[in-house]
Amino acid sequence: MARHCGAMATRIQARLSTVCSSRWLQDWHLSLGLSGARLAHAGAAERLQREYDAVVIGAGHNGLVAAAYLQQAGVHTAVLEKRHVLGGAAVTEEIVPGFKFSRASYLLSLLRPQIYAELELQRHGLRVLPRDPYSFTPLLEDRSPPRSLLLGHNMAQNQQQIAQFSQKDAQAYPEYEAFMGGMVSALDPLLDSPPVDTAALGKGSLLQQLRNLRALRPLLQAGLALGQQLPRYYEVLTAPISKILDQWFESEPLKATLATDAVIGAMTSPHTPGSGYVLLHHVMGELEGRRGAWGYVAGGMGALSQAIAHAATARGAHIFVEKAVCHVLLGRDGQARGVALQDGTEVRSKLVLSNASPQITFLELIPQEQLPKDFVQRIQQVDTRSPVTKINVAVDRLPSFLAAPNTRDGQPLPHHQCSIHLNCENTHLLHQAFTEATHGHPSNRPMIELCIPSALDPGLAPQGCHVVSLFTQYTPSVLADGQSWDEQAKNAYADRVFDCIEDYAPGFKASVIGRDILTPPDLERIFGLPGGNIFHGGMSLDQLYFARPAPSYSGYRSPIPGLYLCGSGAHPGGGVMGAAGRNAAQVALKDFRSL
Repeated sequence: MARHCGAMATRIQARLSTVCSSRWLQDWHLSLGLSGARLAHAGAAERLQREYDAVVIGAGHNGLVAAAYLQQAGVHTAVLEKRHVLGGAAVTEEIVPGFKFSRASYLLSLLRPQIYAELELQRHGLRVLPRDPYSFTPLLEDRSPPRSLLLGHNMAQNQQQIAQFSQKDAQAYPEYEAFMGGMVSALDPLLDSPPVDTAALGKGSLLQQLRNLRALRPLLQAGLALGQQLPRYYEVLTAPISKILDQWFESEPLKATLATDAVIGAMTSPHTPGSGYVLLHHVMGELEGRRGAWGYVAGGMGALSQAIAHAATARGAHIFVEKAVCHVLLGRDGQARGVALQDGTEVRSKLVLSNASPQITFLELIPQEQLPKDFVQRIQQVDTRSPVTKINVAVDRLPSFLAAPNTRDGQPLPHHQCSIHLNCENTHLLHQAFTEATHGHPSNRPMIELCIPSALDPGLAPQGCHVVSLFTQYTPSVLADGQSWDEQAKNAYADRVFDCIEDYAPGFKASVIGRDILTPPDLERIFGLPGGNIFHGGMSLDQLYFARPAPSYSGYRSPIPGLYLCGSGAHPGGGVMGAAGRNAAQVALKDFRSL
């Protein structure tokens, strides 16, 4: 197999060297999702209607979820996507010939189980590949072989791994998992309903006020579930995650590995107050009934978007690619009445749901004079800083780690299916990487989460070859001294990342066939992520629940009647969760029925 892939790699490299510049490689898309999108609604381009009940701006996973629920309720819905491929950040794209990448988002866990069931996603083609083990942290140290920390779903094996570093930590780990699991279970109901509209609680007739009180039920349930542990859980939400982990553990490799979930995608350090919530956000999901599990989507993340799109179109929704919305149409009464496309086409509707970020929705698609000044100011002030540079890599062999060398046959070993944490020997390294970025400099030793989905899904790459996802941080959106993220800066940073990987897995650089480097400005330009932020805005406590995207507008309705926010910039936030789309559709449907 290695010979087969090596020959193909030589042909691909020769082709790339003759016809590709790095810029061409970045922008050239043989997108799998495009063909799937057209199959999902063959002939859709010929039958874009001039009027629908509802229009959804953007075919990200939340927009597709919203469309499926609206259409299921009998609301005739169209989804308009500006790119040539649907899915938003959940796409599969063939960047290097023969290699299929989950180009932006790359793992699945957070998608709400109700959406799996209610939209029958398995019937529509979704297949998830669970990972066990799921976390691998190799160390750089003088001993031979270096130690590593491998975590999976077998608690006894986890304790055995942790005991390499601390017997005390091995004994504490089950209690820590149970503690975090209790908090996740308590907060879970808050994800599936709009935040409480405090302004409405005292308004209307007595009967209406009593009805409004029902909205408090999820919040009260969460409080009762937290019970006597509420003070400890409050500390988790508000304290630096390093403080919480120090209370539980003493070994740095374990603490750093767990801390990665508290900072991933966030311009925060393990020492930043409130970083504990981001960790909770990343362990709130489940796969096949297993809490906190993460897996790969067979065929890449685009296959998830395709399954949701098929669920929507099977119910009668219309989905269109290459239909960029220019602005929202407003009636004389100030209500949303549809959208105008960049080609001049107007599509009328009673409801408009935006899967775009709050910044695009309210600062670009709506005239500023139509919005309250304080609301505009709030949207402008949302923290959208991003530390993320995503690098997609095609390789002709599996990385062989000093801490866990490959076998002679080159077949994937258990750790190859994991999230592989590099430069995570201790939390100080993570804090140092963060500190450098706050001064406008990409980290010298970036935090790297390396995933190899082809270890479980070999169809993503030619035989013997593999696709590697590198989720790296910290890289500031704006560089120091007025420098720009030009090709030289991007390649210099990617080379630094590859040098780090080489330290753990000698031979990695020689295995590389091609790469796709997405800095924060690239993530914004290609996927519409504000500042390159994968959550459409930071997941800090001041930007959650009541305050997402702005106080008094956390319930999906906007200052424009008939316009709703259904993307990650709304409650409950980012990740491939679908909750914002489902919740927003239910709110919009309630309003539609009263029209």
